[in-house]
Parts: sequence; C-alpha cells; structure tokens
Amino acid sequence: MASLPWTIRALRTALASKTTTPTVLANLALSRANRNPGHNTYLWQDPAWTQAEAARAESMAAAGTSDHSPLWGLPISIKDCFDLAGAPTSCGTKFYRDLHGQAKQDSWLVDQLRAAGAVITGKTHLHPLAYGITGENPEFGDCLIPGKPDSLTGGSSSGASASILEGSAVAAIGTDTGGSIRVPASLCGLAGYRATLGRGNWRGGAHLAQSFDTMGWLFRDLEDAPLLAAPFAPATTAPISRFTRFAYVSDEFLVDCEPEIVTCFHAAIRELQALGLTSQPIDVPWWSESLDIFAPIQAWEAARLHTGHFEHFQTAIRERLEWGARITPAEIAALRQRHARFCSRFNDLFAFNELLLLPCAPVTRITPGNQQSQIDTRMKLLRYTTPFSLAGVPVVAIPGGASAVQLAAPQHHDESLLHLAAQIGANRKISPTI
Repeated sequence: MASLPWTIRALRTALASKTTTPTVLANLALSRANRNPGHNTYLWQDPAWTQAEAARAESMAAAGTSDHSPLWGLPISIKDCFDLAGAPTSCGTKFYRDLHGQAKQDSWLVDQLRAAGAVITGKTHLHPLAYGITGENPEFGDCLIPGKPDSLTGGSSSGASASILEGSAVAAIGTDTGGSIRVPASLCGLAGYRATLGRGNWRGGAHLAQSFDTMGWLFRDLEDAPLLAAPFAPATTAPISRFTRFAYVSDEFLVDCEPEIVTCFHAAIRELQALGLTSQPIDVPWWSESLDIFAPIQAWEAARLHTGHFEHFQTAIRERLEWGARITPAEIAALRQRHARFCSRFNDLFAFNELLLLPCAPVTRITPGNQQSQIDTRMKLLRYTTPFSLAGVPVVAIPGGASAVQLAAPQHHDESLLHLAAQIGANRKISPTI
C-alpha cells in the first residue's frame, strides 16, 4: 500500500476498486504526520478521531450516502483557522487557542468536507493570524520543508504544504489573502488553487482581511485539479470553456527574480503555447501600486478583527496591526477608490487576454533566521502576489522546475481554469517541457 501513488485520482481508483479503504489510508496518513524537521506540521491532531472519521466514511458508502463525492475516503488536512467541533482553533497563536478553547461546532468548510466523506487528518500549522508569508511562528516553531531543514515552507498555509510533502494528506485546505497558497506551492514544488473571492462561506473560519481572503487547496498532481472545485463551488457554475489566449508579464517585471525563476517562467510560456494558446507580453507598470493599496487595507481590516489583543502577538505583526488601527476613515475610503480603479483596469486586461501569467515568487528558497532579510523577502514576494489578490481572481499555481507560475482567469472561471491545469498536467506526461 505504501507504493500506491499518493494522488487524488490514484487513491479514488483504489477506493473504488476496494483495493484499499478509508481506514487504511487514514492510518497510513497518520503514520507519516509531523515528519517535517520541526515535527509541527499539525497544531492539532487526534488519531482516534481521524480513525473514527474513516469508519464514518465507510458507513456512508455502505448506506449509499457517499454520493460518489470526489473527496470520499481521502485523507485531507485543514488549516488551523477553521473550526472543528471538539478541537481548538489557534489561528497560529497560543493566545487564541487558549482564549476560545474547543470549538462547539464545525465551521461551514468542515461541514462540507465531512458531508463529502473526506477524512480530516488534523489542523495544520500557519503563520500567526495567517498574517505572514514565510511560515515562521515563534510559538509553535517555524515550519520547514520536509527533508530540507534549512528552508521554510512559506506561508501562511505552511503546514498545509508540509502535509502534502510528508504524505499525511493527499490534499490540504489553505487560505490565500496575499499569496498564502501560491508562495508555499512555489517554494515546495506543489500545485495550488486559490478560489475566486467570495466562494465558500466563512462561518466558523477566522478572517484576516475580508476584502482579500480566499479559500483554496494545495496538492501534488495537476490532473487532480478539477476534483478540487468543491467544496466551495457555488450551486451553479459557468459551463467549462476553452481558453485560447493568454498574456504574460514582460521581462522588465522580472528584474528581481532569481535566474532559475526566469527560466521556469519562459518554459511555462512555451508550455501554454504548445497547447495551442496564443500569447503576448504585457507591460503593467501600474501593478507597482498593488502593495500600496493592499497592505493598508489588509492592516486596517485585521486591526479591527484583533482589537484589544495586539499585545499578545509578535512584534512584527503587532506593529502592522497598530499601523492599521491608525488609518483614518478618510484614508481607507481613498484606498477603496484606488482598489476599485485597480480592479477596473484588471477587467480591461482580461477583456483582451483571457488568462494572465507571472511567477508565483521571485525566489526559490527562504531560509529561517534573519528578520531583516525576511522583511525584505516579504516585500519582494508580495509584489508578485498582490495584483491577483486585489483583483479577487481564481489562480492556479503550476509547479515546474525550481518554482511555480501563477495562472489567473477572470472571476468565477474557476472550473475552466482547473480543467486547463489538468490538461497541462496530462500533457506533461506525454511530452514534458519543464
């Protein structure tokens, strides 16, 4: 069983043929948990609870109520900012873990997963408050890449990526506000999916900044992508459409990229062209203002969510919250107007270019330790992620070589984008290009 390919489609095939069971997969996943260098992939885990969930999934199948869900019987991890009844929700801090105690009911997202027969393996590590992009955490320890003790996973969906790499989950729920799925995907060589802003219900989920928070997944195989449109897809979705063209940022935008990133980016362009998509480079100097719009709105919204608790958080986060609390109503109103204009220009881009492509991150590795270096790296990373965050669009992170690229579609074209990701994955197995 250990040799069974650890992908969603492979495990679904094995479950359907009854060559494995949810209980067998759950036990295998549990045996691999917390194998990252800090042994902190999970901030909460209860093997007996997970085993009971696997048995529940089996009973659903026996009763004919699993309804052939794509997630049935699969080991899934969830980021520890969503409530699970009987477990604490830390949001990456001991303060909130202890303040709120055990959740009394499941969050909407956990409800969706359990109703689909997914077997939750635990609640994963995250950057405190999901307010960071490196995966560092002074209270629970930094999240390091399994097998690479000198490299951070990236964040804030840090444990989500570690759970996929160590094999304790076959898919991992993350969130993405300013790059919290896309950056870990790139640093860890994984695929990622950030949903259109507004998909899903945040009942029982902890926000960071409501204007930008999105749900999503980290996973390994691009061909699995269409199976992950659930659980936060709306009741009705647009028909799957075929994309025919894309635009990519010109090399002028890539001035701070490591050479390996540029090489991978050009290979991704060729890969999409080989699938028959026409392309053109674009100059987007106005994207330089994305962080100037994003960061203060994020800080203003986060400050209101955590009012009265700033002193309980590490210095870097506390200072961002204090800055957000000082932003005036007039300033935030002006920022909202800039945000609206930015989104309008983004819509114009999509009117001429169905898809937009750029690297997920300008670096291939983040090392733990040097705080000033981390601040500088954070600013470099956000330059690449915040344009799509402001636009609220769906994005897939497509791994290849030393990094990943992010491919974005207009809002609510998630399913079509995920099908294109699967096509890329299938084509690689025929004629690999990256």
